[in-house]
Amino acid sequence: MGKEDAKHRSRTKYKGKTKFEEYLDMETGTRNPGLSAEEDLELERKLAKKLKVKAGKLRGVDDGINVLFEGIPSIVDFPGEEVLQFSEECAVEETKKNPLGKKGNRRKSLDQALDMESELTTVVEEENASKKNKKRKKKKRISEKLDDVVTEDSAGDESMPVESHCVEAAVDKVPPKAQKYVAPYLRLQKGAEPEDHTQLRRRVRGLLNRLSESNIESVTGEMSTVFHSISRSIASQIIGDEILASCSRGPRGNEQYAAVFASFVAGMGCLVGTDFSARLMASLAKTFEDEYLNEDNLSLRNLTLLLSYLCVFGVCASDLIYDFLIILSKRLTEIDVSTILTVLQCCGMKIRADDPTAMKSFIVSVQSKVNELKAASGDGLQNINGKRMEFMLETICDIKNNKKRSKDDPAHHTRIKKWLQKLGVDDIIIRGIKWNKLLDPDKKGQWWLSGDLSTTSDNVEEFANTIDKEVLEAQKMLQLAAAQRMNTDARKAIFCIIMSGEDYVDAFEKLIRLDLSGKQDREIMRVLVDCCLQEKVFNKYYTVLASKLCEHEKNHKFTLQYCLWDQFKELDTMQLIRSMNLAKFVAEMITSFTLSLAVLKSVDLSDIRLLTAKRIMHFRMLFDAIFERPDKLIWNVFTRVAVNPELEPLRSGMLFFIKEYMIKTSKVNAEKFKLIKKALNNVEGILM
Repeated sequence: MGKEDAKHRSRTKYKGKTKFEEYLDMETGTRNPGLSAEEDLELERKLAKKLKVKAGKLRGVDDGINVLFEGIPSIVDFPGEEVLQFSEECAVEETKKNPLGKKGNRRKSLDQALDMESELTTVVEEENASKKNKKRKKKKRISEKLDDVVTEDSAGDESMPVESHCVEAAVDKVPPKAQKYVAPYLRLQKGAEPEDHTQLRRRVRGLLNRLSESNIESVTGEMSTVFHSISRSIASQIIGDEILASCSRGPRGNEQYAAVFASFVAGMGCLVGTDFSARLMASLAKTFEDEYLNEDNLSLRNLTLLLSYLCVFGVCASDLIYDFLIILSKRLTEIDVSTILTVLQCCGMKIRADDPTAMKSFIVSVQSKVNELKAASGDGLQNINGKRMEFMLETICDIKNNKKRSKDDPAHHTRIKKWLQKLGVDDIIIRGIKWNKLLDPDKKGQWWLSGDLSTTSDNVEEFANTIDKEVLEAQKMLQLAAAQRMNTDARKAIFCIIMSGEDYVDAFEKLIRLDLSGKQDREIMRVLVDCCLQEKVFNKYYTVLASKLCEHEKNHKFTLQYCLWDQFKELDTMQLIRSMNLAKFVAEMITSFTLSLAVLKSVDLSDIRLLTAKRIMHFRMLFDAIFERPDKLIWNVFTRVAVNPELEPLRSGMLFFIKEYMIKTSKVNAEKFKLIKKALNNVEGILM
């Protein structure tokens, strides 16, 4: 009894347990075995509140300590009756292992806890800086997954609480999915664009947003620098995408807006290469077809304006526009009519001047389709009676009759055209490309240079025969040039180009590309006039080509005047056919307003001694060719020389010549003479 009293006194002297010791008693199984499950859970809640534990995790700033406890079973993981069973088993095992009893267990557990706490503090301080941000992101991602798991479990069994710590440990062990490799050329399509490409796209978008007619040169220069900072294919794709996005999306674009972007594309083509403009046109064609299927009229109009002004500024030739119009005319739906109208209003007069034959074919195609719709019933009649269709037919009729509008004036965009001319826009024009070629997904190599030659190159023999014929024709042309006394390389080249040109546009462009040095460009007009006079029958091809050259550069106009003066000096020894061709050539140049009657000031028409029979016959043919024109045109031709007082000898000489050598032979000339006399006295210069 004495020993038991001593033990009892020693127990009463011991102070009460702290909260931490009570928690250790629960872990080691030394708690009161009579403690009920409800009291045990209540104690857990108090400890969780005291230690700021929620859902198995410490609340507040994540200090990384939970990483060290992953995989260690907690009492929170065993609710209800399982907690008691787990505690009792732990108590029995600890009693067998430790003969010192409960007091020894308490001391041992306390020492272990203190050692463990010091070790944890050291480890946490070392890893806190490196893992703080990483764990914060990871726990946020895991918490989102955990919420889904808790929601599913709670919906299935509400009586079983789900603890987040176990789920978190399970989620951390799940390996990430292997990412599939994406080729570089497919990354932009997949949306996995690199950061440097994204920054480049933002810079391109910023430059395009401030693009205007006033700063077109500077913006194009900056964009060319950006283009060379990355690979050509990626740069072409990014810049092209941004251009099409700026033009096709957003509000209704006007012609000025499209003209600025088209001139920008032309300038970039001159600075970085033709491949840029070619790829953009291919992207434009694909985008147009996609929007056509979506029936987006606003986007279609903006893209059509951009395509039309690409033709206006010399990026693509008119044959592409004609092919595009033919495709639309075969369907001739409401969208097609609207698109055709937009093209004709924008560049109708230009493509007519470039290729009148193709314009005629297009008009025939439209008329045949309209006749088919008229013969049909139902929707066809409603489509024909639409105001848009009527307006399109009126526009086609105006273009056919060469009826120009105010905005067809060539003075529009003069500054941009001069800038592009300096950059050499004539060298980057894309020819021989059809609309279907732009949409072809199997384009390879420099497809914009080959045009449609790939279709003919399939037959090797036919292609070889074509080359042989061209070589034979070139040899014959050189022999003909030698027979016409074309004794220099420049004259031979000019002669071959003029005589072998498909039309005046083809000959004009080839002559411009000759890039003759010094004063050799003067040979162009001399060879042209000589070729015209050699013809057995007068050909207007030479007058149209001469007008085009004079319009392009004034030096050709001055050279033509001197060349004609030299021909006037040789009238007495000139053959009759040459004199006739010369008279008709001069009359065409005067009535087309390329030259004025002032070209005759080198000839004294009032001096009878100088007017030989051949001279009289020549100038009679000249004035007869002018008198064949309408009265309005004759009035304007003679009024041009009525204003200048220095041309008084010319005016008196023409009146004398017409009165003496032409009125007496024809009554019609008498009526024309009255009109001419009034026009030469029209000092105010009023035109009809």
